[in-house]
Amino acid sequence: MIAPMALMAALSAPVMAEENKSPIVGAWQMTSLQSAAADGTYSTVPYSGQVIFTEGGTLSVQASDANPGAADTTYTMNGYEAYYGPVVVDHKAGTFTITVSSSLVRALEGQTLVRKFEVTDDQLVITPVDASEGWRVTYDRQ
Repeated sequence: MIAPMALMAALSAPVMAEENKSPIVGAWQMTSLQSAAADGTYSTVPYSGQVIFTEGGTLSVQASDANPGAADTTYTMNGYEAYYGPVVVDHKAGTFTITVSSSLVRALEGQTLVRKFEVTDDQLVITPVDASEGWRVTYDRQ
């Protein structure tokens, strides 16, 4: 009698999270950062970094420009970018939205950033929703 009950318990157990896990969840190593020119062509910017999407719904980004004298930008200070916060992924729309909780660039804190994404096998490509921002980042799953 114990075996059939054990079988019933196994069949009624919840599906393992791994089977239902979003394809974007995990740690991703940057392989390419590209910047768009006015004519729409892309050039590679020497960057390295990673992005992590957790099952608990957070995102963290760290990236570094190979040029130690790089000018500050909206997202970087001294050529370095780092921020994290809660993230909501919309698979149907192919977007995610992060509300920045903490950032190296304090002006980003509290901002909501929406990004497009595409996961193909073990590659993640992130682009801005507003194409005029003119960048594209590619990552490989770690």
